[in-house]
Amino acid sequence: LGNMGLPMAKNLAKAGHQVTGFDTADIDMPEGIHAAADAASCVAGCEVVVTMLPNGAILQKVADSILPNMQKGAVLCDCSTVDVRSARLVASQAEAAGLTAIDAPVSGGISGAEAGTLTFMAGGSEAGFNVVQPLFNIMGNKAVHCGEAGAGQSVKICNNMILGVTMIATCESIALGDKLGLDREKLFDVLSTSSGSSWSVNTYFPAPDVGPKSPADN
Repeated sequence: LGNMGLPMAKNLAKAGHQVTGFDTADIDMPEGIHAAADAASCVAGCEVVVTMLPNGAILQKVADSILPNMQKGAVLCDCSTVDVRSARLVASQAEAAGLTAIDAPVSGGISGAEAGTLTFMAGGSEAGFNVVQPLFNIMGNKAVHCGEAGAGQSVKICNNMILGVTMIATCESIALGDKLGLDREKLFDVLSTSSGSSWSVNTYFPAPDVGPKSPADN
């Protein structure tokens, strides 16, 4: 589950789905989510398995653990942000096991996961995407089928390239504003409604106590 997967699972449970969850950390499972003892037992009998993991190596390790325990015809929907190669490798493993795999990284961060406003960019078969789409509609507000296996991760790389550049530019703009003696709140008020506006400015402004709540406030 993790910081992203837990609120996603909570939203599925609130919507009436039967949800079983597993986390490597010793957490108190929220009401409505059945706690599994391990990843392998977590997936037994499930129609859709959603994973949210830190990197491709861990994804492959988890896939090795859970694929043999998934029921034939089930869909593995990995929402991690990992490398394209790992996504395609896991998809091949799933297909060989009589399963379907969808790589569906997200945009929106923890706040989007909690609010159910994530954007999903998905790769894999159209049939698999159609199975998971009702769940995407609960966990987020947009899901786009981007192509075959690995296409979701490919789009995420393109998205993160823009995010990285705009976040760097936003930080440099704040630093320049500080040197010029500007009030950060007034700088935000202008940037967020001008040609310099972006997700990095409007949603994740990287300075504490300015604009919407962001990691900078934490």
